[in-house]
Amino acid sequence: MNTYTLTIETSEGGHLWGRALIDDNLIVESAANQEELEANLKQLIQQFHGIDPDTIVFDAEYDLEAFFQRFDYLKITGIAREAEINESLMRQYATGKKYPGKKQLERIEQAVRKLGQILSNVNLVQPA
Repeated sequence: MNTYTLTIETSEGGHLWGRALIDDNLIVESAANQEELEANLKQLIQQFHGIDPDTIVFDAEYDLEAFFQRFDYLKITGIAREAEINESLMRQYATGKKYPGKKQLERIEQAVRKLGQILSNVNLVQPA
């Protein structure tokens, strides 16, 4: 498998832009959603580098607006609380009205990872 970092950002109107660096060649594409974006990029990588699209795997990284668009089932307020960031400010980050600094972004990422760990340890049972 060929694994590449895919950076996903949101433009105005919620359209996604993605970029991947393949052998010092920056491949850039846009799409309405992540699945379409990945498919388009795989085709471009095949055209420019001859790599079979079925062997391409992307390791996605997101700007906050794209993150909250992709994982829209997550509550912005819950992540804000976990990261100890003002909920209103987090909403501004999520909509692209403001951008977090490096330390804020690290706090948000740590909060998301912590929530993921907590959820990965959840066990559900049926009532007796």
